[in-house]
Amino acid sequence: MATLAEIRARLMEQENRSSGTTRTADNAIFPFWNIPENSTAVLRFLPDGDETNTFPWRERQMIRLEFAGVKGGDESKRVTVNVPCMEMWNETCPIHAEIRPWFKDKSLEDLGRKYWKKKSYIFQGFVVQSSLAEEAVPENPIRRLIINPSIFTLVKSALMDPEMESLFTDFENGTDFRLTKTTKGQYADYSTSSFARRERALNEVERAAIEQFGLYNLNDFMPKKPTKEEVDVIYDMFKASVDGELYDASRWGNYFKPAGLNIGSSNTASDDDAPVKASAPAARPAPVAKPAVVETEDDDPPFETDSAAAPEGKKNVNDILAMIRNRKQ
Repeated sequence: MATLAEIRARLMEQENRSSGTTRTADNAIFPFWNIPENSTAVLRFLPDGDETNTFPWRERQMIRLEFAGVKGGDESKRVTVNVPCMEMWNETCPIHAEIRPWFKDKSLEDLGRKYWKKKSYIFQGFVVQSSLAEEAVPENPIRRLIINPSIFTLVKSALMDPEMESLFTDFENGTDFRLTKTTKGQYADYSTSSFARRERALNEVERAAIEQFGLYNLNDFMPKKPTKEEVDVIYDMFKASVDGELYDASRWGNYFKPAGLNIGSSNTASDDDAPVKASAPAARPAPVAKPAVVETEDDDPPFETDSAAAPEGKKNVNDILAMIRNRKQ
């Protein structure tokens, strides 16, 4: 288990740089987003079962590809396919290489954000207290927690706070996390969440659960790194999504597919809370043009934009696609 000092050093190192397995259906994910408004769930984060991981989390970077419907199926019901971003492995992502220049054009900025990678963080821990009534609580009380960036910022800030003397995952001197849900406008807001002021040792029941079930290896729930062929498929799907095409199972069904879509394949479907796992393809798709490599200046959000400035005239999708294609000529 990494020490608090080691974690802080690694976080500082990442800050300095940034400024320049198969899915299981075990109901282990705790859906904290469903807790009642103006309520608090008390969580106790635990370390990664993989002792080589410095942090008690793993970061996912996923891209959502939206289609107007499914070819040969329901062609009017929008579907989404979640695919891994290659930047998760510090490699060039063809989608981000394509869309980064879009942020320099106000009329393309919203479209660029639509395809920008979405980050989430996989933790594990106990649900110490919650008013959420779950239909089926798993036997193993160690839950997986898919934390969004806004909550992760609070966790990271607490780690860097010099007043936190022990790592919050420590069995003896750790601290519980009070996840509070309020609303801001029409959206859920967790900004008032915080770590408890007092340390708390794990009780006998919690220790017994760790002894009985063991800790998850969080890397088991990360997306599999796509092969070169699968990267080509991802880029092909991206182009089709931008062009307004339907999801075509005959082209992509052996690689990636929307959650719940049954095409007679044993492949794992994607969803918002589980990693995408692409199994070996049955046949190679038609060749896809290799995207140009663009030097990346990675950050989130990708570029500073003036949200108050309105584009000159609202362009439809065809206009946008024409602009993009003309720039490549």
